Amino acid sequence: MQKISTCLWFDGNAEEAVHFYMSIFKNSKIESIMYYGKAGPGEEGTVLSMTFQLDGQQLMALNGGPQYKFTPAISFFVSCESQQEVDELWEKLCEGGEKGRCAWLTDKYGVSWQIVPTALGDMLQDKDAEKAAKVMRAMLEMDKIDIEILKQAYAG
Repeated sequence: MQKISTCLWFDGNAEEAVHFYMSIFKNSKIESIMYYGKAGPGEEGTVLSMTFQLDGQQLMALNGGPQYKFTPAISFFVSCESQQEVDELWEKLCEGGEKGRCAWLTDKYGVSWQIVPTALGDMLQDKDAEKAAKVMRAMLEMDKIDIEILKQAYAG
């Protein structure tokens, strides 16, 4: 068990969201489910919270109600090793959500994600400042990150 994990506050659809995320990320599982009892405040027998893993990362989903909403101030940063992985995660997480700029998207539950190829970080940290600047300029023009375009900017 992780000492620190993220808790996501949902408005009655935590279980649906957990199953959606688990369908996208490998190495995922539900660890535990807690239900509201007679004391409430939710309807007895409905999901209060779920502890789960996405690709080995422990998270919690809470059906807390409509008081709080997700914002892009907190996002999940997903490191991808290939364009295929970027494409797959981007398309699945965007389904019903909203595409953003520079690797950002908001899924259909309002959760923000950054789908980033590891190659981007490598190029941005290059000792050649001009190469890194070219990559940055290319990235700033993108929604979903395209590794081949980054490579062209890097080489150019």
